[in-house]
Amino acid sequence: MELYDAMSTLRAVRRLKPDPIPSEVLERVLTAATWAPTGGNHQGWRIVAVTEPARKQALEDLYRPHWENYVPGYEKHLKKMPDSAREKSQRALDAGTYLANHLHEAPVIAVFCFNPEQMTITDTELGRPSIVGGGSVYPAVQNLLLACRNEGLGCVLTTLLCLEEPSVKPLLGIPDGWYTCAHVPIGYPVGGGHGPISRRPLKSMVHYNSWD
Repeated sequence: MELYDAMSTLRAVRRLKPDPIPSEVLERVLTAATWAPTGGNHQGWRIVAVTEPARKQALEDLYRPHWENYVPGYEKHLKKMPDSAREKSQRALDAGTYLANHLHEAPVIAVFCFNPEQMTITDTELGRPSIVGGGSVYPAVQNLLLACRNEGLGCVLTTLLCLEEPSVKPLLGIPDGWYTCAHVPIGYPVGGGHGPISRRPLKSMVHYNSWD
């Protein structure tokens, strides 16, 4: 695909078919992740590509309760939305519930791991949540998402399973010193999949020279 077309139609696709992904296609999208830039080119991240049914089911069993706890708060938020926005958000919520109940059916769950010892994290002493380390991981996640878009695969970045890291690490054999930061289920879309996205306009997102 043309790059701008891919970026402007990369939706979060949560309804995925269980159909297998050809090995050469999966290898291409995983390779795209490795092309992402990292601090010092250290590539202090790894992917555990989970394909075994039992491990995928175990991840779903860990994921689903957190989604179920999240839903009531979001439903309260929905009631405060204008009608024009509520319908779209309800569809997203329904799709999220579908994923929580069908995560094990995704052909692949890409679990992104990181090693902070291999990163220069410059914001740990600023008295706020640290985020700089993500700059050496999330570009790889985005590369994977865009590559999936190019291949006609559905995908979505999820993080709820990070709450279950103490259980996920032994399940997937993640060694000491490595931690989780993203879980991306991948598969062919059940419905239309990707399409035009809705985002805030440029003028509300970019400030030239000074915020004000």
